[in-house]
Amino acid sequence: MTNNPMFDSLFTALTVGPVTLPNRIVSSAHDTVMTKDGRVTDQLVAYHKARAEGGVGLIVVQAAGVHETARYTSHVLMAADDSCIDGYRRLAEAVHPFGTRMFGQLFHPGREVMDPLEDGSAQVPVAPSAVPQERFHVMPRALLVTEIREIIEGYASAALRLAQAGLDGVEVVASHGYLPAQFLNPRVNHRDDDYGGSPENRARFLHEVVRAVRAKVASRIAVGLRISIGERDPEGLDKQTALTTCTDLADEGLLDYVSVTVGTSASLAGSDHIVPDMNWANGYVTAESRLVKDAVGSLPVFVAGRINQPQEAERILLAGDADACIMTRALISDPRMPRLAKAGKADDIRACIACNQACIGHFHAGFPISCVQRPETGRELLYGTPARTSHPKKVLVIGAGPAGMKAAVIAAQRGHQVRLCEATGRVGGQVLLAERLPGRDEFGGAATNLAHEVQREDIELVLHKRMDVDAVRAEAADVVILATGATPYRPDLDLTDEAVVKDAWDIASGQSMPAGHIVVADWRGDWIGIGVARLLANTHHQVTLAVNGYGAAQMLQQYVRDSALAALHREKITVLSLMRPYGADGDSVYLQHVLTEEPVVLDNVVGLVLACGHRSNTGLLGQLQQAGTPAIAIGDCRTPRTIEEAILEGLTTSSSI
Repeated sequence: MTNNPMFDSLFTALTVGPVTLPNRIVSSAHDTVMTKDGRVTDQLVAYHKARAEGGVGLIVVQAAGVHETARYTSHVLMAADDSCIDGYRRLAEAVHPFGTRMFGQLFHPGREVMDPLEDGSAQVPVAPSAVPQERFHVMPRALLVTEIREIIEGYASAALRLAQAGLDGVEVVASHGYLPAQFLNPRVNHRDDDYGGSPENRARFLHEVVRAVRAKVASRIAVGLRISIGERDPEGLDKQTALTTCTDLADEGLLDYVSVTVGTSASLAGSDHIVPDMNWANGYVTAESRLVKDAVGSLPVFVAGRINQPQEAERILLAGDADACIMTRALISDPRMPRLAKAGKADDIRACIACNQACIGHFHAGFPISCVQRPETGRELLYGTPARTSHPKKVLVIGAGPAGMKAAVIAAQRGHQVRLCEATGRVGGQVLLAERLPGRDEFGGAATNLAHEVQREDIELVLHKRMDVDAVRAEAADVVILATGATPYRPDLDLTDEAVVKDAWDIASGQSMPAGHIVVADWRGDWIGIGVARLLANTHHQVTLAVNGYGAAQMLQQYVRDSALAALHREKITVLSLMRPYGADGDSVYLQHVLTEEPVVLDNVVGLVLACGHRSNTGLLGQLQQAGTPAIAIGDCRTPRTIEEAILEGLTTSSSI
């Protein structure tokens, strides 16, 4: 039982077949981009060890290809031959000393192939039938029966290898429109042989896979199924077919648990549920997990879907909606979450804000995953534990935005004496503006979490303290870190006195615009331009969003972008692509097409809002340099970027002091 009775259910052991989990917190399989040549690396071992050390009950290792045709990315983990066994054994040996159990995921994407081959040429995806999908615009070829049987044997052989490596269980992936789901789905499976045509035939592939896996591993390890109970797509697998599949496999005694999710990789809207952003409610998949629980009786059911706090998980367990909660991004944001909750220190947990920027965002870009709030994630070999200094210094940090707070926290954790000065009356910097935008309210958690860490480390925080050269010298600090941020950048425009022009920060701060048609000029294509456009639309303005790129939200991670574009459509905001602002007068805004240089004139416009990026606040930096006082610039003071780089530089800078 836990030291904190608030979480008694969460920290009750759970029996899953032959395995006992120490608690009900699960890190589900997620690609980390921490493999090399399809094999486990030291980086991947350190990543999972950190979560085991933090107290997670079960880790399901990322999807492992069971056949050579399963290489859906260039960095997929593979379990198609015996060379994988040593790496899996290292993973098991890393997590078992902490009581954490470890399962491996058995995977074939079918037509859901993301990346080209190493030479840049396109792969040859396979599927039950030659039916395209709309997300990656892939047209697969239909599998031969001999290939189907070979892939089934691949699942079974991979399961045996993972058992030989010392893992506690395996999970067959039939979720998110991957190969087993493609066989189940009559819209994707057009076969007329033993593997298609009727519901029984379409289910044959998955049944034969699970039977083959069970035959190889018997009851030595747990065997589970991951499945989408509804793919949230018109062409996707329906709920009833998925539920029937769960029931049939459970009745046959082939499963030890079912892991419930929703969505599909095959479409844009369906794929948003793979890693739902902050626009989705916490625990929003519990209706589906309850359906599965009612269908499979006493078989344990896991549920995913934006469960990022222990109190949310406890509520789900108490309601009987699931037997364990998948809290993957919560553990990316703070691997210590289980241990802190168990010790009654829930306030110390760094809660995930579902921004998707450095976790799934990194994966989609082909880089090792991390977290904007916790850049130590994915960098455990470099920054796993702050090294205490043997030579404490007096550190002055100027600016209490994300960069400054992180720098202060890491410096204090290393044993330095830290003073943090902020010119305004609140910490948080631009996060305080970001959280005011529609669909971004949870983003404020990034500032709240860091502010709590500043308080916990007993750092001296001085508000309303604007620093100049004399004030800096008076501090007599050994190290000066400047995190003074940035201010809005205004391009040179041809403006008349009648033109009403404001910056995005003005709108986010609550300033009003005249009633009528407003144009928002969006240079970067991130959440700022869209956010102020939505704010204005919500106050009954007609809004045109003129973006500098090919489309709105071009710089955002796909799932976040999808939510933003859906909102623009629902709120009837007009989007003009490939535009740059040129000027404005009392009733018109003048734009220029970035490719043709042709003018685009919008008439009957009452105002222009600029979301044209930022300019670093380097005034104090330049003055200190002229005075011969060394200082280190970090975050937007160094050059304007995102919160990810700001917090990362806070970490790296203070780690080197």
